[in-house]
Amino acid sequence: MAGGGCFSLVAFLDGRLRRTFVAAGLDRATLQVDNETTIHCWVPSGGRGRKPALLLLHGFGPTPTWQWHHQVAALSPHLDLYVPELVFFGESTTTSPERSEVFQAECMARLMRKLAVDRFCVAGTSYGGFVAYHVARLYPEMVERVIIASSAVNRRAGDDGEFLKKAGADDVVDVLLPRTADGLRSLLKLVFYRPPFFLPNFLSNDFIHTLFTEGRREKLQLLKAITLGKEGRCNLTPLPQEVLIMWGKFDQVFPLEKAYDLQKLIGENVKLEIMDKTSHVPQMEQPGKFNGVVLQFLLQARSDFHLDGLEKKKNGHDDNRSTTKNAFPSVEINAGTPASYVAGNV
Repeated sequence: MAGGGCFSLVAFLDGRLRRTFVAAGLDRATLQVDNETTIHCWVPSGGRGRKPALLLLHGFGPTPTWQWHHQVAALSPHLDLYVPELVFFGESTTTSPERSEVFQAECMARLMRKLAVDRFCVAGTSYGGFVAYHVARLYPEMVERVIIASSAVNRRAGDDGEFLKKAGADDVVDVLLPRTADGLRSLLKLVFYRPPFFLPNFLSNDFIHTLFTEGRREKLQLLKAITLGKEGRCNLTPLPQEVLIMWGKFDQVFPLEKAYDLQKLIGENVKLEIMDKTSHVPQMEQPGKFNGVVLQFLLQARSDFHLDGLEKKKNGHDDNRSTTKNAFPSVEINAGTPASYVAGNV
């Protein structure tokens, strides 16, 4: 309930989104991954199957049901999905003083070991991409392939200043954890290529109260503890795995040039997929295209894989572009229709 016991439309929508995960064959699980840390995670309801495993990591924002709800139904027939709440998001928590994205990555590896998943692919969007990068870097024996979506793992010290100038704010925290309806609207303009045309104050305040208020102090600590780019330079270790980078052509959080730069730095076997008419959340703005590219990248070596239900475009020009160091096959997929995209992620 929001606003002192009033009906919360956002809480109602949150329940609907949870049901999309259940309908996709996922159950909620709670695992203590060490003596200090408890992780809540969506896992395959029948346990580990014979399909390839994919660890889906959300960005800095609402819980993963808001950020990955367009993906679970499309991906779950082909992949065993593991969708955790990162530490201090949702119900995941720790008593450890550690707050860095490296610590998040260590917790994710412990989670997968607890689930007896020894080999998996990992995909992360934005902040989740930071975590995904470290999972792949620290645990190459566990990670088969990597997807980095809208995530400037190659960030540098001056990037925050450019972002704040664009956002018209003095502090990154004020942008990413809005306290006011105007602040939320400003965030949505940065995150979405086509932000909501009209978002009344009562609904904005409901989103803020329901999705952005809890754990604010700890999330501030997470932001302050990010290690990537902290030394004033890009300090990436190239990854040995095959990597797919996905980026919105009009991303205002991490500009497109970051994607081209990252492609040169992150490894030798890298594909870059640029999605037109999207900003920072292509998985929400063009879910059909996003899902098709993900499936083909992860399952292209499997002879039994077909893009069931996903039609290739036959006519017309598409501004989505792929560039590779070592070529992977490309596919163009008809986009799905977003259902609920007010709460984005960074």
